[in-house]
Amino acid sequence: MKSKKTFLITTLFILTLIFTSLSYKTAVIKIDPKIKANKNVSFFVASDMHYLAKNLGDTGKAYNTFIESGDGKQLNYIDEIMDAFVVDIKNKKPDVLILSGDLTTNGEIASHIELARKLNEVKNSGTAVYVIPGNHDIFNPYARSFKDDKQSKTDYISDSDFSKIYKDFGYNDAVLRDKKTLSYLATPSSDTWLLMLDTNKYENNINLGYPEAGGKISASTLEWIKKCSDLAKEHNAKIVTVMHQNLLNHVEGITKDFTIDNSKEAVEVFEELGLQITFSGHIHIQDIKIHDNGSAPIYDIVSSALSVYPQQYGILKYNAKAGFDYNTSKVDVQGYAKKLNLQDPNLIDFNVYSKNYYEIQAYKSSINRLYLAEEFTDDQSREVAKTKVKQNVARNSGTTNKDKEAIINSKGFKLLESTNPNYLKKYLDSAYNNGIDNNKLHIPNLK
Repeated sequence: MKSKKTFLITTLFILTLIFTSLSYKTAVIKIDPKIKANKNVSFFVASDMHYLAKNLGDTGKAYNTFIESGDGKQLNYIDEIMDAFVVDIKNKKPDVLILSGDLTTNGEIASHIELARKLNEVKNSGTAVYVIPGNHDIFNPYARSFKDDKQSKTDYISDSDFSKIYKDFGYNDAVLRDKKTLSYLATPSSDTWLLMLDTNKYENNINLGYPEAGGKISASTLEWIKKCSDLAKEHNAKIVTVMHQNLLNHVEGITKDFTIDNSKEAVEVFEELGLQITFSGHIHIQDIKIHDNGSAPIYDIVSSALSVYPQQYGILKYNAKAGFDYNTSKVDVQGYAKKLNLQDPNLIDFNVYSKNYYEIQAYKSSINRLYLAEEFTDDQSREVAKTKVKQNVARNSGTTNKDKEAIINSKGFKLLESTNPNYLKKYLDSAYNNGIDNNKLHIPNLK
């Protein structure tokens, strides 16, 4: 009996090993890109929509106070901006749309659901859509609705909710998913894959009572990225990386909570793996930084906020022979309004209206800080604030080098030159150090 029992146990053990071995062999990752090898691919890249659902706001005091105390986001016309963007996509027919986080104002479930409906319209038009969250999107205790003179808490979403709401915009098509974050690997074309990284820190938001703005890539996610890179190399595919927070420093004096915490470590891994193109957002400017240690340079391209003047997005075109070409374009809100025969004068002349709106908001923010600092007289503070507004508009548009002479010759800049080093002086000085065209870039075929 004992030998028979031993025989059965041994047989079961061997069968278990066989089935386990077979399961590993059959667990083949299915990769079937819609766009085959050596075909041109066009990507639209946008960030920081900060969409707010129509039913969460009205024309009352609470809503107006909320948007007017902000940083210039055009939330009062965000629905029209997004609808005009959808029309742009339908007209220009890119293969892929990438959204790099801060999809909503403060993570309201109603905003996520309404935005997903608009993205579904994009997908149905033939453009594949891939999204990742930003620091505003998940477990955000600031989620609010506005009615008359009151604001009220409204439902926010979890990370699990995010992957369900946006299941048709990357998550269902992912060939690999990171176990600990909402990061995933997607294969829109045989030649060019997307490494969509969730770099946010939202786990403690509810306990903290506010959303953490900063980001990082954990050790386990860096290991997962290596697996993604190995798989891409097996298939002779190039990887374009997308995250919300920035990989590299973009503005002197504004790096904490904008550049990922472990930037140095991540850059070393990216260099080792040959991940050369990264798209991010978060800082609301149009800017390109290049990290080059003499081997394979890393291009970190920051997209300005779609919700802020000049409502701009990026266009990345891939050609198997020539490499990548990047440039920017603006959402044609005026054309959208004209086509629908809308009568709102702000929409009819939206380019002028939106610029004026942003400049007023930026000036109020700057002048208040300058008055509190008491470093200049009131007249001097007003001149410095005007200069900072010009610089903000240039940064948003990616035209800092083009507008350099007008800014450094302004009265406000001259005043700053005579002061001790401070945050504002560093901010203005740092804009002119690289000479890069932030709206146009050619990247030869990646190594």
